[in-house]
Amino acid sequence: MKNEIGKNIKALRILYGKTQSELAEMLGGKKSLVSNYENGYSTPDIFMLIKIADIFDVSLDELVGRK
Repeated sequence: MKNEIGKNIKALRILYGKTQSELAEMLGGKKSLVSNYENGYSTPDIFMLIKIADIFDVSLDELVGRK
């Protein structure tokens, strides 16, 4: 599931035309934060998942790939 979350974050970021740096700034972190999520090196905690879901106007289920 961790890798799927990263893939979904990347797909949404690209769909919305955001760079890793822009998304990281919106989340209050550095570019490496988003890069680590997208590459599966780390997983966002629930609070960060909520922020990301709000930014892209998707449900948490959609974000984490839950059907």
